[in-house]
Amino acid sequence: MMGAINSNQKLNSHHTSKGAKQVCLQDFHILRSVGRGAFGKVCIIQKKDTKHLYGLKYMSKRAIIERSASRNVLKEVEILKMLHHPFLVNMCYSFQDDEDMFMVLDLMLGGDLRYHLNQGHLFSEEEIALYIVEMGLALDYLHSKRILHRDIKPDNVLLDSNGHIHLTDFNIATYVPEGKIAISLSGTRPYLAPEVFLSSIGKVPGYSFEADWWSWGVTLCELVRGKRPFHISSSSKIEATCKLFEKDLVILMPSNLSVSMVTLLTDLLQTNPRKRLNSLQKLKNYQALKCLDFTSVEKQLVAAKFTPSNDRLNCDPTYELEEIMIESRPLHKKKRRKRRKSNTPIIPSDDPVVLSIQNLTNKFTSFQRGNFNSSEDMSSETLEILCGVKRSPSGTPLDEST
Repeated sequence: MMGAINSNQKLNSHHTSKGAKQVCLQDFHILRSVGRGAFGKVCIIQKKDTKHLYGLKYMSKRAIIERSASRNVLKEVEILKMLHHPFLVNMCYSFQDDEDMFMVLDLMLGGDLRYHLNQGHLFSEEEIALYIVEMGLALDYLHSKRILHRDIKPDNVLLDSNGHIHLTDFNIATYVPEGKIAISLSGTRPYLAPEVFLSSIGKVPGYSFEADWWSWGVTLCELVRGKRPFHISSSSKIEATCKLFEKDLVILMPSNLSVSMVTLLTDLLQTNPRKRLNSLQKLKNYQALKCLDFTSVEKQLVAAKFTPSNDRLNCDPTYELEEIMIESRPLHKKKRRKRRKSNTPIIPSDDPVVLSIQNLTNKFTSFQRGNFNSSEDMSSETLEILCGVKRSPSGTPLDEST
């Protein structure tokens, strides 16, 4: 049984081996901005010594504090440290400076599925069949680590240059101890499973890993239909949404889908999580996927039917214009700001935001993938602290609360 842990003790030691040089922003060339996050931007960068390209997600510490998001950001970094899978966007490095926190990630040049939907591309059965297996392998891996993603949607599924999918954005992911459940209303409402809504109003005790499979089902329907299967928005009332799921749901599928694929998609959208298609083992039984060898798919030996354009950047070009013209603290001008700042006397501050930034800085830990061996390097207790898992006096974990 896992013992209790003092929440004041250091959350985790960094993964950089002794004597290894600490990676910092100056080790990379900043090439261009390709995306926007809640607290900053996503850029393409190149490591100066190896010439290897990465994606860089950088987050303003001040913005994190002002939005009371410290725990979520720290949790995302800690979760990504323990994960490595061919169909995730893996973290390679993490580091910080006085202004920002940085996550260096696998570079995905194919754009996200939302971008391709916005370009008017409707995905065919052949195209999504491979995605279904790839995501099934990713979810099987995540859930085996007790990680519940909670925000699967087209925006968070990226394509690499060969057209393979990769799940990203673990900002609201959580760790669920064995035998326990999640209870908070977290995620993007149009993609939330019925049991997540029902849990929020006390109709069911909570929800678990089946919720991710539902979100993937909604996403797949959107890929083939061009619109979501249910009329739910971010402003939809919870009670009204729960009543929607009490009815017999009729989902209109494109006529070009096979009966076996319609069956698979319908089973992903079973309102009862126990009846839902909710595991890799069950997925292997579907006729719609019999043409795919799961072992070959995991090794990325099966070519994708949809390959993103390689003669242009598969993202909204306004991101780069925002970085150049609107961003008040653009990343490419950081060196100049730091030089000016070094000539400014440091004055002790009792500003609560400044103090909170200092506390965030102390809790954040650096990381280098090259020295990372396995998830055993990260304790379950660390994840429990960050995910808000409480324990009874006897040491038994209570249900996840955030």
